[in-house]
Amino acid sequence: MKFTIDEFRRWESKKVTLLGMSGVGKTYLSTLLRDSEWFHYSGDYRIGTRYLDEPIMDMIKQQAMQVPFLKELLRNDWISIKNNIKVHDLGPVLSYVGKLGNPELGGVELEDFIQRQALYREGEIAAMHDVPRFINKAQDIYGYQHFVNDVGGSLCELDDPKVIDTLAQHTLILYIQVTDKEEENKLIERAQSAPKPLYYRAEFLQEQLELYLKENDLQYAAQMLPDEFTRWVFPRLFHSRIPRYEAIAKPHGYTVTSQEVSQVKNQHDFLQLLETAIARS
Repeated sequence: MKFTIDEFRRWESKKVTLLGMSGVGKTYLSTLLRDSEWFHYSGDYRIGTRYLDEPIMDMIKQQAMQVPFLKELLRNDWISIKNNIKVHDLGPVLSYVGKLGNPELGGVELEDFIQRQALYREGEIAAMHDVPRFINKAQDIYGYQHFVNDVGGSLCELDDPKVIDTLAQHTLILYIQVTDKEEENKLIERAQSAPKPLYYRAEFLQEQLELYLKENDLQYAAQMLPDEFTRWVFPRLFHSRIPRYEAIAKPHGYTVTSQEVSQVKNQHDFLQLLETAIARS
């Protein structure tokens, strides 16, 4: 959605999609706004609880069945296992998506990793198509006046125009841009030390995998140290996404910086920031 400032001020039930890399402040803003009549829709939470719940549970049960004591309990339905994902703790999704590399060191083999990546992509697309329905549910069932869509950092990787069209039709898209080199380095370091689930476009993954194997004189992905590859590839992923975010924001939304977001302390600050973005677009 596009607005003049007057149109934005008259928009009684505001609906905003926050776009940007993990760590730029999307969940920070969403959590802050939740106390001011904003419904917080987390794309990753929706993926984990709806679209990847069964694969996550199958993975956990498969591991549990390797333990004779747990195997008997599970096969007799004497115990149950639950996916206890939280908005601020995506551990089950992170465990399922995994890290590419040596399985003996906690990595995921390439064929399995590619399959999990495809399921994650399907889940993210479906979760974004759910946004209009959740906008209605937020108002009609839960009584929230406003709606904030906290999307995953990989939204720009989906290459699905229908997703962007849906979000642009129903929400104001706000891209949070990292412009400061020091801030960029902090974000990369944070993502490497406390990773979130990562989706790689198939072409990007293949290109970077070939380069990493060549640089490290390895023959195949199962020889890689999972954490080392993740740390190596993330800065490249970060920079590859910037033009993709901009390609969404320029025609469909507005742009602010992560420094501006860090100054937001309440709903009033957030609305002022949106007006600033509209005014300079």
